[in-house]
Amino acid sequence: MQDAGTAAVAPTKYWHALEDGRIQCDVCPRACRLREGQQGLCFVRERRNDAIVLTTYGRSSGFCVDPIEKKPLNHFLPGSAVLSFGTAGCNLACKFCQNWDISKSREMDTLADAASPEGIARAARRTGCRSVAFTYNDPVIFLEYAVDVARACRALDIRSVAVTAGYICEEPRAEFFRHMDAANVDLKGFTERFYRDVCGGRLQPVLDTLIYLKRHTNVWLEITTLLIPGENDSERELEAMTQWVAENLGPDVPIHFTAFHPDWKMTGTPPTPPATLATARRIALKNGLRYAYTGNVHDEEGGSTRCRACDATLIGRDWYQMTVWNLTDDGRCRACGAACAGVFDGPPGQWGARRRPVYLATAPR
Repeated sequence: MQDAGTAAVAPTKYWHALEDGRIQCDVCPRACRLREGQQGLCFVRERRNDAIVLTTYGRSSGFCVDPIEKKPLNHFLPGSAVLSFGTAGCNLACKFCQNWDISKSREMDTLADAASPEGIARAARRTGCRSVAFTYNDPVIFLEYAVDVARACRALDIRSVAVTAGYICEEPRAEFFRHMDAANVDLKGFTERFYRDVCGGRLQPVLDTLIYLKRHTNVWLEITTLLIPGENDSERELEAMTQWVAENLGPDVPIHFTAFHPDWKMTGTPPTPPATLATARRIALKNGLRYAYTGNVHDEEGGSTRCRACDATLIGRDWYQMTVWNLTDDGRCRACGAACAGVFDGPPGQWGARRRPVYLATAPR
């Protein structure tokens, strides 16, 4: 483990040398091939002294206490607070990126806070958070740091949450998710055209990650798709996507359809109409998914969880504010006793829609 208080560079192991003298990074399917001093597209994995190092270990773009529903996770410790943080860089190139000032940054000055894994775990406990979320940019690119933070959190009974696009290779994927308790995977669309032209990646590796998580781990899984008008919001694509999820992942994986707002390189694209989100939710439910949600809009019907057996409202939500709680401490419907899929542990938290910045460098231990 790297001492984050003194350095921001850590050794890595997922790479191999090529015959032409370059070194290939093996963390994600992009397979960047680097000469000395070059960085991968993610900006944070760099070739130095004939090895690839992580240049952002122990560095963060900021910390904030959020509601867990903001990740979004609706079936993982509902109502609880989560300590959120990220670093800089990303291994995709989404033209619609909502966090582009962080994920696209090449400037180390973006990384305002420095914190050891143990310091982050202590901060989560001190601020009443039941989990830590690796978010804002994709944690697979700072895998070594994320894994060390997750280990430190587990020692204090703090859960770890990955908010990720799932664009990662097989071997590092197994190591990364072995230390995670929950994940929200951003399934950005359901065509290779969209991934290639809008995200700069490929769809199949993301589908592989989803199948791996569901079939080979105990990680609680939810999916998010940001619907962009004219790009990935056709009923045909939504039919195909939700049918694939139902057939390959099962009916209990929650899916969130969230509203796009113009940003980064797509400022000329209009915001997502609420009716599009409602249509996507209707299609998902029709195709057998039990838990489909709308996001980034006020829609209590689309944000609430209903019992799969008796249709009672189990958890009412308006955006991130909980309005109804009709579950037992172990996640069963109070009306009929049917289990709700998810991770439930006692009564709900009461964090609500608040957001609070946390300054680790100056906060007392």
